Amino acid sequence: MGKVLGLTGDETAAEAIRQIDPDVLAAYPITPQTETVQRFSEFVADGLVSTEMVRVESEHSAMSACVGASAAGARAMTATSANGLALMWEIVYIAASLRLPIVMAVVNRAMSGPINIHCDHSDSMGARDSGWIQLYSENCQEIYDNLIQAVHIAESEVLLPVMVTFDGFILSHAMERVEILEDEQVKKFVGEYKNPHSLLNINNPVTYGPLDLYDYYFEHKRQQVEAMEKAPEVIQEVGEEFAKISGRSYGLVENYKLENADLVVVAAGSTAGTVKEVVDELREEGVKAGLLKIRSFRPFPAKEINQALKGAKAVAVLDRSASFGAKGGPIFLEIRSSLFEEAKRIPVVNYIYGLGGRDIGIEQIRSVYQNLQRIAQTKEIEKLVDYLGVRE
Repeated sequence: MGKVLGLTGDETAAEAIRQIDPDVLAAYPITPQTETVQRFSEFVADGLVSTEMVRVESEHSAMSACVGASAAGARAMTATSANGLALMWEIVYIAASLRLPIVMAVVNRAMSGPINIHCDHSDSMGARDSGWIQLYSENCQEIYDNLIQAVHIAESEVLLPVMVTFDGFILSHAMERVEILEDEQVKKFVGEYKNPHSLLNINNPVTYGPLDLYDYYFEHKRQQVEAMEKAPEVIQEVGEEFAKISGRSYGLVENYKLENADLVVVAAGSTAGTVKEVVDELREEGVKAGLLKIRSFRPFPAKEINQALKGAKAVAVLDRSASFGAKGGPIFLEIRSSLFEEAKRIPVVNYIYGLGGRDIGIEQIRSVYQNLQRIAQTKEIEKLVDYLGVRE
């Protein structure tokens, strides 16, 4: 079944897109995403794909081209990072509002300014209410698996665009072992896209992007909400289907040693892999530590999170982005909200970390678990929101 390759995260994304072979890929290069579209352009030049690659003058144009292509009935994909995502902001909302199943790789990078090209989640978290499904990747294998599944998820009955995120430089430029499926397996899995509402179908005329005032705008937004409410079931079904061809199963979250965990850290992205190492060490020392990894942030898996955390005595949420003016980071705020109605009030604290690509190490994560031990024993929280690894 397939082969094993050593690939960077960007190369992994390009390889997945090659196997998907979309009808259209429109993109503009931006660090640290550039190597994804650069590698894919080589596939185009070598005749390995049938994709029409549109080299545009900006990210705004890239998403605009994807919107036009998808509305016309094509399978469309793109990739970007940080400021590029910000530049396409207007069209990101339009793509979701028009229910176009575009798939976009987002290589997480800090938003300017000051100018920074390294990893945090401020770009994708800033787009969390744009109407896109968001899947976060821990490693290169998950980049590959998530992109292939994203096509199936987007083109299902939910008809919503999907962004697959992975950490800039930490994953995008780091080489890892990746299990690659056979080309035919991927083609069969994603199938052929047939837009039920194509602009080019003259027998069933449709309109995209009309003026939509108070007469119907509210109802159309409600339809987006309902589509997102259907998405969790679809994401899990696609994950189970993908397991049949890959042996790797996916859900909305991943529970790592949570069966009897007293102390739980919640994380998304590559940091989850580092937390797993700490959990293993602490378990050997007799500490009942665990990890809850968020794969799907949109739709937010409140039910699964509440179930996973119900046995915990103290929880720490790691956020690689700040929500300015709010009382904590985006993941923390949503988790506290989801736990509000629970009969058992679990102490939950927040750590903002890694902004602008600052490393987070084993000892820092151990200190988080040490603080959770103290909270579990004393029932007192000294700092609801703290900053991990920042100079005072």
